[in-house]
Amino acid sequence: MTKTKILVLSASYGEGHNTAARALCSAFAEHPTVEVEMVDLFARLAPRIDQLSRKVYLGLINRAPGVWSRVYRWLDRTDSAGLLLRCLIPQRRALGRLLELHQPEAICSTYPVYSWLLQQLRSRGQPIPRTYTVVTDALSIHSLWYRAPSDKWFVTDEDSADFLRQKVSPPNRVHVSGFPVSLAFADRNASHQPPDLRSNRQRRILYMINSGNAHAVETARALMQLPHAHVTVTAGRNAPLRKRLEALARGSSTEVEVMGWTNRVPELLMTHHLVIGKAGGATTQESINALCPMLVNQIVPGQEEGNWELLRRHGAGAFAETPEAILQTLHQAFANDGALVQQWRRALQRLARPSAARDIAAQVLTDSSVTLAASH
Repeated sequence: MTKTKILVLSASYGEGHNTAARALCSAFAEHPTVEVEMVDLFARLAPRIDQLSRKVYLGLINRAPGVWSRVYRWLDRTDSAGLLLRCLIPQRRALGRLLELHQPEAICSTYPVYSWLLQQLRSRGQPIPRTYTVVTDALSIHSLWYRAPSDKWFVTDEDSADFLRQKVSPPNRVHVSGFPVSLAFADRNASHQPPDLRSNRQRRILYMINSGNAHAVETARALMQLPHAHVTVTAGRNAPLRKRLEALARGSSTEVEVMGWTNRVPELLMTHHLVIGKAGGATTQESINALCPMLVNQIVPGQEEGNWELLRRHGAGAFAETPEAILQTLHQAFANDGALVQQWRRALQRLARPSAARDIAAQVLTDSSVTLAASH
């Protein structure tokens, strides 16, 4: 049996790209006639350089956000972006070899640079299959996403689509799909729900600490003093921070669970009333699809501003940066049997598209079958 080959391209500069790519691969893999492969070309070609560049990126956004903001906005405006990306000669050549080896019927890209590399290959005469760009930003969409050609763009929401339709031609190439999140959100079972605040007054709060949170320990200490609460804290791969938080938890009268890196994020979001965290693309979109309102405590200038604006515009969360502001917002959110939490959840229901990965996969496969039929 001949299988339809799909190539999903991603990169590790921000977790949103990989989160979307993995979800798409899971959705394609549900089809027995499909062969799908996910590739991070930057990590594959030069893993050490990739790790170093990601450290520099994280250092900029966490320690010098103003510098990163200027770089981000300059890249958004400059006409020299294409010239700069032509310097990625090893990546372009590797991508060309990859296409020759796998000969995919379609490419799905969750990282904007790939569209530019494909454009370079096309200009050199290499045949390029249908290409789909899955935009992981919301509202504040960087021009790198749309200045290189694509057969279709998939975006998170209607407001993002309205913006992008003014930038690409024809505008009907832009489709509102939602952000491709884990299939666990679409397949949510009855047990993955937070307790009813009216019948169980224990407030379940998830605190997801990121690499750049200067107030992490102070915020965790404050949360661990909350009455009638179950607090879950995730410290990622930061082992010293995890040990410090575990020591704090042992002296707390609040029910506390401290975790390191975990693959249970969908389950945690679906079983907590509220999440505190950075407005990253993956975290914001997963909280939307879990119907878990987000209390944003950090916004990276540029790509994350649109994520917070999406929540703010739809009345589906709050911003609080300091421990004092976080506690005050939590008090307001859980007052009157969690009336504000429930209001936020209703707003999230209007934004949520938990089947986005499957919807995108279905559209790509439909297009591929039409193209294959036309070629025979």
